[in-house]
Amino acid sequence: MFQRHKSLERRREFFQGISRPTVKEDRRNFHSLSQLVLSAGPLKPTPTIKHSKTTHFEIEILDARTRKQMCIVDKMAQTSTVHDVKQKFHKACPKWCPSRVGLQLECGGTFLKDYITIQSIAASSIVTLYFTDLGQQVSWTTVFLAEYSGPLFIYLLFYLRISYIYDVRESSRRLRHPVVHLACFCHCSHYIRHLLETLFVHKVSAGHTPLKNLIKGCAFYWGFTSWMAYYINHPRYTPPSFGNRQVIASSVSFLMCEAGNHFINVMLAHPSHTGSNASFPSPNYNPFTWMFLLVSCPNYTYEIGSWISFSVMTQTLPVGIFTLLMSIQMTLWAKKKHKIYLKKFNTYMHRKSAIIPFIL
Repeated sequence: MFQRHKSLERRREFFQGISRPTVKEDRRNFHSLSQLVLSAGPLKPTPTIKHSKTTHFEIEILDARTRKQMCIVDKMAQTSTVHDVKQKFHKACPKWCPSRVGLQLECGGTFLKDYITIQSIAASSIVTLYFTDLGQQVSWTTVFLAEYSGPLFIYLLFYLRISYIYDVRESSRRLRHPVVHLACFCHCSHYIRHLLETLFVHKVSAGHTPLKNLIKGCAFYWGFTSWMAYYINHPRYTPPSFGNRQVIASSVSFLMCEAGNHFINVMLAHPSHTGSNASFPSPNYNPFTWMFLLVSCPNYTYEIGSWISFSVMTQTLPVGIFTLLMSIQMTLWAKKKHKIYLKKFNTYMHRKSAIIPFIL
């Protein structure tokens, strides 16, 4: 019995000794086969996944008041802008000129600028916009030319003392003080500068504004010019209290402010200071540009300085009231721009004021 059990153990050990090397060899063979398959690469090329992109948009335009569909503008490319939509809308509805068309993403929202692309506001291939009639529109260039050319010609009419404005006998009897001629020169040169800068310097927006804004602006400038010119050119006009010293000092200050305003406007019109990638202007060798070290809107500072100098030169109440109103309006504009500059050029706005150095 013992001999039989021993012989069975020997047989088991013998067969185990034979089987172990065969299992190891099988594993090696499988490993080498798998490495061969992996090195050979896929049998068929992997299909490329194509991402679907919206190449064209469909614009549905609804009336903002009635919510009724006015038209559908289709096949708008990714690079199309709101201006392109307005042009196609005008072709579909010739009644509405592009300048009168106001488009919104939602009723009561802000009007979309003409340069905004459709792709930037589109959530899908179908975009819904709401139409609002902006009324009769005029270009900004027309507004500025009308506001500045009116005071130029109106002042000259009063300076010439036309018979239906002043009494002819009284006008011929009294000699004019030299400050009257100087005031005419300063006033006309101020508005001539504005007209030339509007045509050749300023980057006037290509947008439009309602006609009522043109009427308001012309009424303000033309009305105050008539009031100022009537008193300054009146035969009974009295010269300033301190005589020639007051006139000379204020006239020099006026001319310096006019020169400073011009150089600042030329500097702001430089391509590096306009557009979305604009940089904040920095002073250069021109002393008039050093005002940028103190304020963020020196063009308004110089403009107010010109009118204060003109008020001191002529010493008349209408000019003083006009200067006060202009100063308030320009201060509001300067503070608004100053906030924009703070967000955009925070590192350059350290300790700068908006319009009056160290005060405002």
